[in-house]
Amino acid sequence: MIRIDKQNTVELLAPAGNWECLRAAVANGADAVYFGVQKFNARARAKNFVIDELPDILSFLHLYGVKGFLTFNILIFENELEDAKRLIEVCMDAGVDAVIVQDLGLVKLIRELSPDFPIHGSTQMTVTSPEAVEFIRPFGMERVVLGRENNLKQIAKISNRTKLPLEVFVHGALCVSYSGQCLTSEVWGGRSANRGECAQACRLPYDLICDGEKQDMGHVAYLLSPKDLAAIDLIPELIEAGVTSFKIEGRLKSPEYVANVVSKYRHAIDEYMEKKAVNISAQTLRELQQSFSRGFTHGFLQGTNNKQLVEGTFPKSRGVFLGRVVKVLPTGVLCEIENPLKRGDGIVFDAGDPTKNEEGGRVYEIFRKKQKIEGEVEAGTYELQFGRNAIHLRNIHIGDRIWKTSDPELDRRLRKTFETDQPFREFPLQIEVSGNIGEELQTVWTDRLTGHSVAIASCQPLEQAVKRPLTAELLQEQLGRLGGTIFYLEQLDTEQLGSDVILPVKELNRMRREAVVQLETLRKAPPVYQRRKSSTGPRGETNISRQPFMESAPGSHDSLNRQRPFYGAYAETPQLVILCRTIEQVEAACGTDVQWIYADFEFTKQYRMAVETARSYGKAIALATPRILMPDEHGILKAIELLRPDAILVRNTGALWQYRNHGCSIPLIGDFSLNIANHKAAELFLERGCEYVTPSYDLNVQQMIDLLRNSPAAHMELVIHQHMPMFHTEHCVYCTFLSEGTDYTNCGRPCEEHRVSLKDRVGFEHPVRVDTGCRNTVFHAVEQSGSEYLEEFRSLGIRRFRIEFLEEPGEKVLEVIRLYQRALAGEIPGRSVWKQLNAINQLGVTRGQLDKVGNVDK
Repeated sequence: MIRIDKQNTVELLAPAGNWECLRAAVANGADAVYFGVQKFNARARAKNFVIDELPDILSFLHLYGVKGFLTFNILIFENELEDAKRLIEVCMDAGVDAVIVQDLGLVKLIRELSPDFPIHGSTQMTVTSPEAVEFIRPFGMERVVLGRENNLKQIAKISNRTKLPLEVFVHGALCVSYSGQCLTSEVWGGRSANRGECAQACRLPYDLICDGEKQDMGHVAYLLSPKDLAAIDLIPELIEAGVTSFKIEGRLKSPEYVANVVSKYRHAIDEYMEKKAVNISAQTLRELQQSFSRGFTHGFLQGTNNKQLVEGTFPKSRGVFLGRVVKVLPTGVLCEIENPLKRGDGIVFDAGDPTKNEEGGRVYEIFRKKQKIEGEVEAGTYELQFGRNAIHLRNIHIGDRIWKTSDPELDRRLRKTFETDQPFREFPLQIEVSGNIGEELQTVWTDRLTGHSVAIASCQPLEQAVKRPLTAELLQEQLGRLGGTIFYLEQLDTEQLGSDVILPVKELNRMRREAVVQLETLRKAPPVYQRRKSSTGPRGETNISRQPFMESAPGSHDSLNRQRPFYGAYAETPQLVILCRTIEQVEAACGTDVQWIYADFEFTKQYRMAVETARSYGKAIALATPRILMPDEHGILKAIELLRPDAILVRNTGALWQYRNHGCSIPLIGDFSLNIANHKAAELFLERGCEYVTPSYDLNVQQMIDLLRNSPAAHMELVIHQHMPMFHTEHCVYCTFLSEGTDYTNCGRPCEEHRVSLKDRVGFEHPVRVDTGCRNTVFHAVEQSGSEYLEEFRSLGIRRFRIEFLEEPGEKVLEVIRLYQRALAGEIPGRSVWKQLNAINQLGVTRGQLDKVGNVDK
């Protein structure tokens, strides 16, 4: 049992995928727990809870002084807004302490329902800069979860420049892609990471193709699979940087994992708060590795180190490194081990290729120099024997690495922490006692941590004591019998109690039991949130309120129209917008009658040439911002602004805030990476200063139609042809595998000399491109086209269709543009566009995110 005598100033936030994990988190010291229900959360594969369990979950957590946060961290489609609204109302009724949200349209919806219901900005919001924090702050956010890519210096800068509390991941699996910016699962199988259905493509093997040649990587095949985050030794630096909540990843993990990680971080945080120092033992690290580990890393917290982030030889949990094989014996394996081992532990022999079956099992006997050892052994050379037929010795080789994959004794110890009938925590009580002969005994019981007080009076008056009066000692004994409850008696005040009075012990017991029940009831009571009035439909359903788009809103096209000839009176006829990634593509596109060119170059220093080229042809040009903005990177944004393009393609909320709050009058176009999936999100970004917005790539054709029917379609731009940007990552493949360096300061810039692709198991080679911030984007090898639905989108009001090129030469650019122009003019059906491109491009063309089923049309 944990004795709680004060409120923690730094929150430890634990995951819970089921009731066992919930109990494990509470029993081991979590200050808050995050969990999901069946729908609307980023861990669709977790068991999750059912909505009807919410009141019980929150009552349980609040009884122990633990907050409960519901994960709502996915994009919400148009037809789901009503269900989302109902779930938010259930959360408010149940007393959820906050919802963790990705979709800014959902944020808008919540604020229409309640002005004070707490919202946490999910790491899926891709908030990585002070500007991004400032963008979301006006919506009454209670805190924001920063991107895992922020380092300690950046976290400190964000903390110093903003007022919003910051939450940071400190332990668990790392996503190689920026959260909220991974589209791989959507491309490959219609399963979206933005919808909680990540297919973990980063954990798959790839071949490295450099300048068209396959590179010999030895056993390194998992080029995008990062190690696991473990920042327990960085707790002092994180607290000093301004972090207020430490988040542990793991809603798919076991209750033993939760108990293990939570207890160790709890101890480390408490130790720092008491001693201003943390001592992390070797045993602590081993036990953390034992629960789950692909190898530990600090991630990006101490800066980018590509070599340390990805090891590349295995994608799954290995546990604790034990040692290596010295010799294979007729009856067992002679091993040189570095860490403790005992009978019953599970081990696996690693020959360097985890795609093949690996030998492993439980250790049956341990021998040293032919002498059997019963207890735990430390470092040394031992013969390990296994059960009959448990492993095939012929498949084990000298030099194979050995991993300890399970420790049953550790698991039993961890389970004991939460498999108990006793309360997990106890809290201090103060009792004030008063009364005289002939009066009822009056008691006031105060829960010291919550401040709740209840008054309990005796059912019979105090009498003159003959033998044993109610002394302080006797009352301490009787009223302090709180075993089996969540309370302990810390302070008893008897100054107002008369002398020589008595009351039956059974009455004192009744008063104690009643006080405990009332105090527990107060603890479990849900908080009360303010509600706004909502309208109801003709059949009694609640309408999702939708404010009409205000043409006169600050930053809207009317105010900018008077200054620039950008959009004029929005085009009546459909037009193509061409996004180019090379000067050759810009020149080719400018040679057509297309009026708008977008430049999205790897190196923004080349933007001036793109602007000059477009101007020489009399074309309008927009320049794309980087997809990510880190602290102190607004110099890139300013450089774009100084080139005075006709528009800026904005790819993150930080850039949008920076431009709109620092006097930039250049029209802004919100790109796909803003993750607009419903009309509320579209309106929010239009109201916050975008001229046009681009819907999320997560929408299939029906979801896109639903969105357009409820949105200002005249202000929306649709990407109709592209190579899908699958991964967007701080991890640089070029630096890791083509350089001896660790980051951009010492890598030698191989990205300027070489072209790299990742070849998957099917045989597709996916290009890897670098941006000006040295971040990598892995693009899908196959073009995607939504040309078949051009006419339908036109009928819904879309007038701007974007084509995005990647590596195409000038002649291919011209061909693609001509096909789409003919389709828009009605000369050929849209379907024939992708068919003709399929005939030219041997890889074929899929319809990707615009396909109802996400499959290639044969």
